[in-house]
Amino acid sequence: MKSIKKSTFVSQRIINSFIAILCVLIIMPFLLLVSISVSNEADIIKNGYSLIPREFDLSAYKYVFNNPSSIFNAYKVTAAFSVISMILGTMLIAMTAYPLTRKYLKGRRSISFYLYFTMLFNGGLVPTYILITQYLHLQDSIWVYIVPGLISPWYVFMMRTFFSDIPDAIIESAYIDGAGEIKIFFTIILSLSKPVFSTVALFTILAKWNDWYTSMLYINQDNLISLQYLLQKIIMNLELLQNSKFGTAGIISVKDIPSETTRMAMAVLVAGPALLVFPFFQKYFVKGLTVGSVKG
Repeated sequence: MKSIKKSTFVSQRIINSFIAILCVLIIMPFLLLVSISVSNEADIIKNGYSLIPREFDLSAYKYVFNNPSSIFNAYKVTAAFSVISMILGTMLIAMTAYPLTRKYLKGRRSISFYLYFTMLFNGGLVPTYILITQYLHLQDSIWVYIVPGLISPWYVFMMRTFFSDIPDAIIESAYIDGAGEIKIFFTIILSLSKPVFSTVALFTILAKWNDWYTSMLYINQDNLISLQYLLQKIIMNLELLQNSKFGTAGIISVKDIPSETTRMAMAVLVAGPALLVFPFFQKYFVKGLTVGSVKG
């Protein structure tokens, strides 16, 4: 008996040590990212990267925040459409997925196939651009970030699978007590589906937070561009200065432009809010992801 307990203890220690090493390996790239962002550009070029900055320097952040109003405005715009998309999108996806689990819904197989078909084929970039700009008139509006991608068929099927695992006895008992479909959905289904809701909400807000393509295509006003696109423009300006005749002619010193550390500083600025959001969803994230992927 003691040998069994001892072997179990040893195996548990080995597993814990392996997980601890894995966690360190996972977090090291981010720590290196932060270290490079606060390092001196010349030292990085001369001696390479280091987990601990050899010369502490905030020149990269000074360059990024050279125009702080544009950064803060991009943060506000990105946070606004990310949160709105998360709330509206998650609710609409749930309201689409739940009826597909009801066996008495006529045509639910056809609806499911229609949703599945959109995962295989889409209209393409040009028809989508014409639809959004000429018919929906969403260009240069914050709604262009929200409306086109409000419902994802993949998330609909994920939620449908989760809702299908809820025992029918719970819903039938609610019917007996006189509850209607709307009341059942908002009082029972939503309360039992926190894992899948958290998973879909997390994926949605991360996808919207990292969106830069929409700004490039549909936004012409500087006060409506997303954070990702603004930081991409800063990188493009850096490359332009380095490759232009002004930098090569000595009018602007290329050595004074913290290009490498600026890239890392922008990555830290973009990743920071996403890292702060994840702990709020962590409790339900893994369960929602695994349960939603069992049946397919």
